[in-house]
This record gives sequence, structure tokens and C-alpha cells, in this order.
Amino acid sequence: MTETTVIRPYLRLSGLEPLVVRPESNFVNVGERTNVTGSKKFARLIREGKFEEALSVARQQVESGAQVLDVNMDDALLDGVRAMTDFLNLLQAEPDIARIPIMIDSSKFEIIEAGLKCVQGKCIVNSISMKEGEEKFRQQAEICLAYGAAVVVMAFDEQGQADTLERRVTICEKAYNILVSEVGFEPQDIIFDPNIFAIATGIEEHNNYAVDFIEATRIIKQKMPLAKVSGGVSNVSFSFRGNDHVREAIHAVFLYHAIRAGMDMGIVNAGQLVVYDQIEPQLRELCEDIILNRRHDATERLVGFAETVKAKGKEEIKDEAWRTSSVEDRLKHALVNGITDHIEADTEEARLAYPKPLDVIEGPLMAGMDVVGDLFGSGKMFLPQVVKSARVMKKAVAVLTPFIEQEKEDRMKAHLAAGTRNEEAAGAAKVLMATVKGDVHDIGKNIVGVVLGCNGYDVVDLGVMVSADKILDTAQKENVDVIGLSGLITPSLDEMVHIAREMKRRNMRQPLLIGGATTSRTHTAVRIAPEYDGGVVHVLDASRSVTVVSNLLNKESKAGFLKGIGVEYEGLRQQFLNKQKHKVQIPYEEAVVTKEYFDWKKYVPVKPASDGVSVFHEYDLGTIARYIDWGPFFIGWEMPGRFPDVLTDPIFGTEATRLYNDAQKMVERIVAEKWFTAEAVIGFWPALSNNRDTITLQTAGGEVLLESLRQQMKKAVGQPSYSLADFVKPSTVGGATDYMGAFAVTIQGARQHIDRFAADHDEYNKILVQILADRFVEALAECLHEAVRKEHWGYAKDESLTNAELIREGYKGIRPAPGYPACPDHTEKLKLFSLLGATESIGIELTESLAMNPPASVCGWYFAHPQSHYFGLGKIGRDQLADYARRKGMSLEEAERWLRPVLD
Repeated sequence: MTETTVIRPYLRLSGLEPLVVRPESNFVNVGERTNVTGSKKFARLIREGKFEEALSVARQQVESGAQVLDVNMDDALLDGVRAMTDFLNLLQAEPDIARIPIMIDSSKFEIIEAGLKCVQGKCIVNSISMKEGEEKFRQQAEICLAYGAAVVVMAFDEQGQADTLERRVTICEKAYNILVSEVGFEPQDIIFDPNIFAIATGIEEHNNYAVDFIEATRIIKQKMPLAKVSGGVSNVSFSFRGNDHVREAIHAVFLYHAIRAGMDMGIVNAGQLVVYDQIEPQLRELCEDIILNRRHDATERLVGFAETVKAKGKEEIKDEAWRTSSVEDRLKHALVNGITDHIEADTEEARLAYPKPLDVIEGPLMAGMDVVGDLFGSGKMFLPQVVKSARVMKKAVAVLTPFIEQEKEDRMKAHLAAGTRNEEAAGAAKVLMATVKGDVHDIGKNIVGVVLGCNGYDVVDLGVMVSADKILDTAQKENVDVIGLSGLITPSLDEMVHIAREMKRRNMRQPLLIGGATTSRTHTAVRIAPEYDGGVVHVLDASRSVTVVSNLLNKESKAGFLKGIGVEYEGLRQQFLNKQKHKVQIPYEEAVVTKEYFDWKKYVPVKPASDGVSVFHEYDLGTIARYIDWGPFFIGWEMPGRFPDVLTDPIFGTEATRLYNDAQKMVERIVAEKWFTAEAVIGFWPALSNNRDTITLQTAGGEVLLESLRQQMKKAVGQPSYSLADFVKPSTVGGATDYMGAFAVTIQGARQHIDRFAADHDEYNKILVQILADRFVEALAECLHEAVRKEHWGYAKDESLTNAELIREGYKGIRPAPGYPACPDHTEKLKLFSLLGATESIGIELTESLAMNPPASVCGWYFAHPQSHYFGLGKIGRDQLADYARRKGMSLEEAERWLRPVLD
């Protein structure tokens, strides 16, 4: 009797409803906005615990046609396991969302496993690979199979990502055989991602990447016909970022060939796909040449074409017809469009036409800025454009200032000669702004100052590290109308409370604005507002500042506005107190017992290749630039969204692209002209933990004790209470010693360029330099950490990750920084600086609040354990505070001062 073979050829997924991927199916659309790394709104809602509200993002994705919903909770500020569990449990109770399948997306398998426990129907796990070896791959695959999930398998093994045709096929085939023959997967439940890399980069070995992907897809589908193939399509055109016209054509041509070869699904912006046949013939041929690697000069030819596309765009922008209008209209046009080319000449023409130079400011210039303010307030202009407008305004005012000052002096002399009194007009409303004592970060403050200046306010900026007395003395002397405080590090919060108390003691009445990265509405409502009754308002970002100040300075609206804020803040205080009542903490000793346990007997620590401390002077800026994470760059300019998707955003994509192009040009100058000097220091020492929360380093100068804090929030059974000390081998285990490292990096030289642009009244480039200095230092930390893993420590010598994977923290080991979620105590920074000699070797100084100066500086610890991970500490109890103070040799009061943000 002939044996019958039953073939079940379709990938069958389901939520409440089935999704069958058939051979004739079009691309499967995966909704990716329920991803904390891809949606600022979603990330904010999840971090704030507003899971029900976050469901609206998922609902919008489903309504927009997503066939699968990608959910990702990989964020250093989150307990990813808990966030994934809570969100998916809520999502499953929403039939209109839960009807489609879920893609559980994480680089940490513990988060994937948590998600698998929650979803109904048949989901997709994204992703598993052999990067940690076949045994780990089998274990993870078996778990996925037990939950009935399909899996995305990356073409990745212990040697790194597959970047040739042969390695792509070999790895996928090997993974397929393990999954089907050993683990028991149905072939149609396997989705391969054979790695789409950027082409046309100028590097010859990259030229065949697209061909290799397409051919790998063809071979995979021939050898494993029931398996599926997927990939991130936008990667292929990354070298043309900023030029959407060319990128969209590349995507369409690439998909045309990849789909014909058997590609089943991919992450791509479907709304911006162009039809292959409708691409202009010349561009289509050029794209074919680079994708299929048909000519040795294909890259140069497409780059040349791309420049003509850009040039056409520039010609349209530089329409000079506006130059024929009146001087008032010309000034308004220059302000709204941020054009400085003719501003000095136009301002001088206006000065000669008006009775007084001040009339030019109060007339056409302020009229133009009113238009800018209205456009910004209505969402029709964006922050980079507003900053460019401020540059135009400042240049115009600089032309008029000498004449205004001369008029003042002439009036004063005339009054003196006549024996009369000189009374100048009150002028514009004044807003004093300062970064508080001990803090050196001022980018956000500068942006708010620019926006307020663009709306007609006289901004008095006292700079950084300003004492309470100087802030309040200046406010009274200058008779300012509003005081704005900014701060980034947690000790700044206490300083703001102190300033509020001082304002009350001095019987001041100016409203107080609170802003900065560590501030929040809740903290303002609970800690600062009760200390001062003159009005305290938290300002989330620059776009809100104008409305807030306007309401505070309007006699008719001020009382009602402050009353509304008072009611809102009282509600926040009550909400906070109620949350505290319902928050359950476990005793500190119980948290120690429920620590995270590892199989230390099987763990073999890697001895660092470099002993002691190493200093790196003038680290190559070109190398660093390749590691820049552009996501936070756009967030700094208040343009939320995942990079590079922000460049194609339907609302502000055009301006984001202009901003990105300006940043790229400045990066080129920074590198070519060596504007910055990059300095770094690293160190490694033998280390053991006491199986609690103390790590002992063996240094040349003797033992150094590092103290950690442990989570105390009550968790589900089996969920550990994390502490950084868990990632270092306990001294009780015996055998080889473990190791730990530290680093400090800084970017020097930015200040002279910031001052140069400020002197030229160029706020736009001033802020651009500041933000890029921060991006460079973070990139240096990323670049150096990779070198540590592969060379200086050497525990991951064969690592091969893309920049996107580095940004997603797809590597082994972590680098937590003192003052941040896992280790919020800034005073441990003193030990780190002493160990590295960071001040002496690379010039970083610590302020009295332990902020680092220059501001573009980063420091932290290196942990190498492959299961080490980031986490947020959350709130701790008084019992741990007392234990920590004892370990640190601090008084309880001093420990409380430094740890106040994490205390109940």
C-alpha cells in the first residue's frame, strides 16, 4: 500500500479570527506602532502605566489594515516582562483588537515567554536565532512550539549575522533542519529573515547585498518550499536617507525582484510604495543597476541622479519672487521661512523708512513673529523652523541695537541737560530662565527660550549651575514676570523645591515654571507646588511654553488658569497618595531572598584582555559618527517617531528631512574640521558579590565596595527582585573570579562653537551643535562598548551587529549609568571617577550635585554576564534605605536626600 503524505502548506495564524497566508496572498502587513521603540506616544503611555489608553494605538493599527500586530516592550525604563504581560492581558479582552494575530517582539527571551503565556490563538515570535549556540536555539524553539507559535528565525549564528549568500542559506538550512527534524516544527510555521542590508554605501563589499538576499530567498524557497521569508525592506535604501523619492523607488524595485524570488512578507511603509511600472524609466534603470549589481559605477550614477532630485527641490524652495514685495512683507517672509540671506539689508531699509529703530522691532518684525507664533501654536510649523525664525529675528535686532542704544543715550543726555526725569517704557514681559545649581544641561531650556523669544517675550537666560540666591536676586532686580527652572539630574528636583520655598519666604509673586528631563507633572504637583502659592506649572515641552506664559501674564485669564492648575494638581496629589496606599512592597530581606539566580557553576568568567585602566585620547570622530542613534536627536527637536520613519511622517516628515540633512552636513564639518575632541577611559577589575547587594572590586589600591539597590515591588510568583549585584558571581560559589568594568567618555570642544553661533545670533546652529555633541558622546559610549566586548574585555570576540541592533541592545552585557533607573544613586559616581581617574585623565569634572561637566559626558559600569539586563528599580522601602545608608557609611538623612526620587 502506497504511503500517503499529507502536506499542510499554509502558515495559519489567528487571534479571535484566522489569518491564512496562502501562496497567492499579498504581503502581510505588520502593524508596528505598538512598539516602545517605534512610537513615542505608545512608549509614553506604557511608561506611565496607562495601558488602557495605549490600547488606542493598537486599535488604530487594526483599523488601518494591520493583519498582524507587533508588540515590543524592550525599553531600559521598563520591566519588560511585566509590561508585556499587563498589556497583552488587557489587549485580549478587546475583541476588535484581539481578532488579529500578535507578533511578540523582543530581543530578550524572558519577555517573549511572558507574552506567550498571555496570547490566545496562534501568534508569531520575533525572533530566535543561533547567535548563542544551537542548544539555546533548541531550548527557545521548544518553548515556542509548546505554546503553538510560529517563529521568525534570524540568519544569525555564533559567528554573527550572515552577510553572504552562502552563510544566509547555510544558517537558514541548518536552523530549518533543527526545527523540523529535532524540535518538531511544521515547516510552514518557520519564517526566515535572511538579513536585508544597505546597498550603494560606497563600500564595494556591500554592492551585492541585495542580490545575495534575493538569491538566498530563491534558494530557501526551493530547498524549504513551505517556509516563509521576511525582512526589513527600508534597510536596503538607508544610504539614501533624506531622499524619499529615490528611496521609494529602490523599495519598489527591490520588492519587485524579492517577491518574484519568493519573499512572503516584510516591514515596509505600504503607504509610500510606488508602482514599479510607474517609476520614471531612468530612475528605475538606475535602481535596477544597484539592486542587481549590474554595473561597477551603479552607485555613483544613482548618487548623481539623487543630487539632481535634491537640486530640483532646492530650486523650488529658492523662489525669489518674494524679493519684489514691500520691506514689511519681505521681513515677514524671511522670519516665517527662516531665511537670513537678505535680513541685514532689509532691516536697514526698514530702519531708514521708520521714524525710530524700535518701531521696526515693534512693527514689522513683531508682526512676522506673531505669524510664526500662530503657525507654531496651530501645529503648522515645527520646532526646527521656529528656531530658524529666531535666528532671523536675532540678526535683525543685532542690526538695530546700536541705533536703539544711541537713541537711549541721546535721550538721557537731553534729560540731563533739561533737568527732567527719564522714564523708559516698560517693554515686553520678562521671563527669567536658569538651569539650577549643580546641573549643567541646558538644551531644553535654550529651546524654550528661543520659542518664547519668538513670541515677543524678553528672555533673561542666566545659564547653568545657577544658585537659588542668584536666580531670585536677579528676578527681583530685573523685575521679571515669570521664573523658569530647568534640570536634568535627580538632585535638581530638590533644588527646585528649595527655590520654591525661598520664593515663598521672600514673598515673591512671580509664577514659577518647572521643566527638564527628570521633572514631571506629578512631582511638580506633589513636591514643588505645595511650597509656593504664587503659581507653579510644569511645562512638558517648548510647544506648550507659550500658551502657559500667555495665560499666566494675561490679567483676565491668570486667575482662572491657576485655579484650573490647582484643581488638576490637587487631583494628581490625591491620585499619587492613593497609588502609594495600594502599592505593595515586600520587605528588603525577602527581596534579597527572591534575587535573580544564575547557574554560576557553569559560568566561566572571561578575564579582560586589558588590565587596569586604559585612556583613549582623540578617538576618531568619523568612526564615532557611524554609531549615532538618530532617534533621540529628533526627540530633542520635539519630532517624535521612530527613525528613519520620522523622515516620511505625513505631518512633519518634510521638515524632519531638512533638519536631518542640516545635521548630516554639520556632522561632516565636525569630523572634517575636528570641532570636537573625543576622550575616553575604561578599566577592569576582579569582582565578586556578597550574594546580596555589595560588589567588591580588587584594585591596585585595595578593595573598593560598590553598593547596589534592589527592587522591592511585589511581583508575580517566580519573578525575581532585580539588583545589579545579581550579575556578578557570588564569593560563596568558589572557582575563578568574576570581573567588572567601568567607563567614562566625553566630547570636548563643543562650547566654543556654541558660543560662536550664539555670538552670530544663530540659535538654530547653536542648538544643533549642542544636540549633536550629546549624540556624539552617546555614540562614543556605544562604539567603545562594542570595542570592549570584542577586544578590551573580549568576551564577545565574534560579535557582528548592525547599528540598528546595537541601538536595540542586541549584544551581551550592559553598561548602566549611576543616576539612572537601575542604579539611581549618583554618589556611586564618586567611586567610578576615583577608580578611573576620570577628571585627571580626560577632564570630566563633577559638580556639587554630581552632574558631569562638560555636559556631553557619559559614565557607567560594564557587566559581562550574558543574562545581565537593564531594569527600573522602582520605589524602595525605608528598611532598604536604612541598610543602604549603613553600607555606604552615610547618615540616614544624606541617603534620603540622594535617593528621594525612589523613596515612597
